[in-house]
Amino acid sequence: MPAKTLFTRILPVAAIAAGMLIAAPVADAGKKKNKVVKATIALGDKRPVAKVRKSAAKKTKAKVASITCQNTTLLPSPDNLELINDAIVCLHNQIRAEKGLPTLRENAKLRKAALGHSNTMVNEGYFDHTSPSGSTFVDRVLSSGYAKRNDAWTLGENLAWGTGDLSTPAGIMQSWMNSSGHKANILKKAYREVGIGIRLGVPSDNGVGATITAEFGARL
Repeated sequence: MPAKTLFTRILPVAAIAAGMLIAAPVADAGKKKNKVVKATIALGDKRPVAKVRKSAAKKTKAKVASITCQNTTLLPSPDNLELINDAIVCLHNQIRAEKGLPTLRENAKLRKAALGHSNTMVNEGYFDHTSPSGSTFVDRVLSSGYAKRNDAWTLGENLAWGTGDLSTPAGIMQSWMNSSGHKANILKKAYREVGIGIRLGVPSDNGVGATITAEFGARL
């Protein structure tokens, strides 16, 4: 049976195993034609760390009362991608702090994996968690050195592309929060780190808009 068929069958199922994929429901964040979004989650070999996670969550919650984000309505351009990155990370943490969840630290290896995927999607003209060669987002993140395949980890990925106002940090985040699968990734308590990859251009036209990959992770 082709692997793609098997993957489709396990989409609604929660599974915990080294490298086995769990996909949250893939959802369109809206009816506007220049906006496409997807979400995926994966788990590694999960070890009992509930007490550690609970303690860390309490400490983070105590430190974060409210978060104010800047540059959320900036249109991406070659000279402001760092500001766009900072705004998207900030909005993630603003939303999580409002829910009493631990905030996310930026991780260079997750960002490397995210940027590589955004670049590949625009360069090769596709939009998916799995590349035409068959490599998954788990493959990409683990190849970045974030964790070893047999380690304990949990990973997630959100994708989006947009043009005009839909390519701003606020536009991207609103799209994700309007989608149950993406929202689940953003609000997943277990995540501790994030990496954002921003590439100017969209898979169907590298001269407009921006393509965003968000990689979430925790090494358990």
